[in-house]
Formats: sequence, C-alpha cells, structure tokens
Amino acid sequence: MRCVALKDVKEFEITEITEPVSMNGEVLIDVKKSGICGSDIHYWDAGEPQGLVMGHEFSGVVTNPGNRGDLKVGDRVTALPISPCGHCEACLTGNPQYCPETWNHAIGLSLTNSGALAPKIAVRSDMVLRLPDSVSDEEAAMVEPTAVGLHAVHLANIKVGDKVLVIGAGIIGLVCAMLAKMEGASYVAISETNKARGEKAVRLGVADEWFDAKDTRLIENATRITNGGFDIVLDCCGNSPAVSSALMAVHPGGTVVLVGVSLGTVTIPSIVAVMRELTVQGAIAYTKEEFQTCIDLMATKKIDVMQFVDDIVGLDGVQKAYERLTSGTDAAVKILVDPNK
Repeated sequence: MRCVALKDVKEFEITEITEPVSMNGEVLIDVKKSGICGSDIHYWDAGEPQGLVMGHEFSGVVTNPGNRGDLKVGDRVTALPISPCGHCEACLTGNPQYCPETWNHAIGLSLTNSGALAPKIAVRSDMVLRLPDSVSDEEAAMVEPTAVGLHAVHLANIKVGDKVLVIGAGIIGLVCAMLAKMEGASYVAISETNKARGEKAVRLGVADEWFDAKDTRLIENATRITNGGFDIVLDCCGNSPAVSSALMAVHPGGTVVLVGVSLGTVTIPSIVAVMRELTVQGAIAYTKEEFQTCIDLMATKKIDVMQFVDDIVGLDGVQKAYERLTSGTDAAVKILVDPNK
C-alpha cells in the first residue's frame, strides 16, 4: 500500500509497504485522519531513521477487531500509540509513560510499527479506544496531542487565580494554554518567536497576551506585568533559551514544567532554580485515563480542538506541510493528513 516514509534530512518519499495483518490479536484500522506532531518534526529534521513511516496521532475505522471481543468491524476508534509492557510497576500503577518499553515499538515512532501516514495500521488491542459519534474523525486525530497537554497541566497543579506562561505556541503550547484557562488560571501568556503564531494564540482566546521570545526585555517585562513572576511556566519548546527563560520568568518558589523535548544537550542557568527554590517537573506523554478524558471533553464540547487545525492534506502534501510548519513565519500549528485523499 502507498505511504509516506522518511528518506533523508527534511525529505520524505512516497513509497510502498506491505499491508498490516493481525499477528498477535492486533486491531486492524483503516486510517481516516492523522496528525503531524512536533516530535515527528525532530525525526524529519534529523532525516532518520530512514524508512520510518510516521503518524502516531490518528483516527480510523476497525476492519478487524483482533482479540477485542467488545469491538466490531466498522467501529470508529483512536488509540494510544505507545507500547508499554503491561506488567512492570509503572504499568501496574497506571503510569505506562514510565515503562522502559513504552517507546520501543510505538506506532509511527519506531521502524517495527508503521504509523498512520498510510491508509491502514495494526494497533495493539489494549491501546484502542472507541469513539462516540459526537467526536469527528478530525477531532479524534487531535486526542493524542491534547492528552500530552492535559498531562502537563495536571502535573503543573494550576490553581484558580494562577498566572501562567506557556513558552511556544505550537499545538502543545496552545493546548496547554487552553487547558490552563480551564483549570482557573486568571492570566495566561504565550512566549513565541513566530509573530503569526503568537498573535493567533491571542486571537483564538487561549492566551491573554503574547511576548516576543526574541525580545531582550522579555523577562523584565513579564516580571513587571506579573508583579514578580509567573506562578507556573510550561516550556513547550525544549531548547536551551526556552528552558532558561522558563526558569527566569517564574517567581521564587514557583513551578516549571518541561514539556518540550530536545534531542540534544540543553544548557541552563541552574543557579536560578537553586536560589529561587523552584520546582522543575518533567512531563512525558499521558496516562490512559487522560487519553479517555480528552475524548470525553471533546464529546461534550467542553473543548474546541478544531480551532487549531489549519489544513488537511493528502499523502502528496506531507512534504510541503512539514515545510510550512517549520517556516518560522506561518501561523499554522496543526496540519492533519488524510491518507486516502
């Protein structure tokens, strides 16, 4: 079947792979929509592993329920793309994101488990979640990144009235800002190098204000506006300047949640964290309960994730979609892929 695979640095190719089969009770799914994630862009930037078929945010229809007796052909579903072992302490306590095997065979993130930049995928049956009719295929492809944001906001422990800064107005940053407001934050600001994205965050109403991350007076202005610094800072970039800004923008005793991922070494002024006695919390992925919560929030229209979707392209449009998302000037933050388009 036709798919998009990673060929080289910032280069995809349209190629053919074998259609998946249900080998160990996996659920076979016809993909309806797939999302382009920030972590996918890391692979694209690096150009490896070559041959990787990405796509770990998706929705689809069951064509073979595998060993899931509660599913039937035609059911609309999404799934956690991870591959936890299921029997370690992390898994048994409901925290599969800690499992050392979680990413080994993750869908669209490993060569052993092709992702949804193809019309058909095979998914571990215990990771599959049924969708209510009130959640569209497009919304369902947004469940995974929304769950990442929800997990980060849960770890931040935002209280009513807190002032929150989100660094980075990509999809995870926008979701974090939206959910921070839901948690009761009285003031949510976005720091962003891309003016179009910063303005978009305010226009959509998920942020009250945006700061130019390139402004040398950013910390000075943020500290003045918040009367001493933010209560919570969520860094959704992961690079050294972003993490350093996070440490300096939070008030003494405040909390910094590291949501963004860097594949390289990050250098930070650790003395700031020491002298201010900051809580620095890492955040990775989500729990299964958080994944389901995002489906429920979408089903009851408590959140609107479609406001973040800028375009839907076919497989032939994937290369240009990645170029658009990394231009540094385009307002686009989320592009979905329809592998059947």
